[in-house]
Amino acid sequence: QVQLVESGGGLVQPGGSLRLSCAASGSIFSIYAMGWYRQAPGKQRELVAGITSGGSTNYADSVKGRFTISRDNAKNTVYLQMNSLKPEDTAVYYCNARIGMVSSWGQGTQVTVSS
Repeated sequence: QVQLVESGGGLVQPGGSLRLSCAASGSIFSIYAMGWYRQAPGKQRELVAGITSGGSTNYADSVKGRFTISRDNAKNTVYLQMNSLKPEDTAVYYCNARIGMVSSWGQGTQVTVSS
């Protein structure tokens, strides 16, 4: 099973940018579908962006055109580039790795968008 560690969260002003990273270890990273999820206080966890083992991507409507997911299989890392951040993007962001019925989660990284 893969282990995941997120980094790159922090406090940013509205309109700013952040890049989240998720480093994977313990398994063959390239075969996993990867995703970024987020959970705001009092809300359910939601999918932000996903990328398949083949590189196909999908995004939540709320982040289309602002966020970009990518992966570097040589570095066992998936990224989430977040631009034009809004206060409603404030949440804990989680990395997920999935293959078949097996799913692994990172510990999460806090993103706060505030002036």
